[in-house]
Amino acid sequence: MEGFLIRAVVVGIGLWLASKIGTGIAFNSTETLIAAALLLGIVNAFVRPVIVILTLPITLLTLGLFLLVINALMIMLVAWFLPGFLVAGFWSAVFAAIVVSLTSWVMSGWIGPRGRIEVMTMHSPRGRWD
Repeated sequence: MEGFLIRAVVVGIGLWLASKIGTGIAFNSTETLIAAALLLGIVNAFVRPVIVILTLPITLLTLGLFLLVINALMIMLVAWFLPGFLVAGFWSAVFAAIVVSLTSWVMSGWIGPRGRIEVMTMHSPRGRWD
């Protein structure tokens, strides 16, 4: 559960950045932003894998670029379900998908594969660096 919440916070930061940087993405309130991040996490956990498998041939043909379209469609789906989360159109959703992906990529340096914040320590081998 902790990993899901950390990822939802990262997605929320990405959605907030997309609404501030570009046009076409808007939230009525902070609560709507939080709800959008949580709902996008749920949609990405259950709906997105099915869509990815169904569209695997086109994803392979486009060398993975179709995943950006899938991410944009997931954002549009969340906007369709959630009142107060506004996406102006497909290209606004693509822009938001790019910003959320970049935010997640940058934050992945601090978040491990299990979705937890991890601290890495380095120990010197005995006899070295003395």
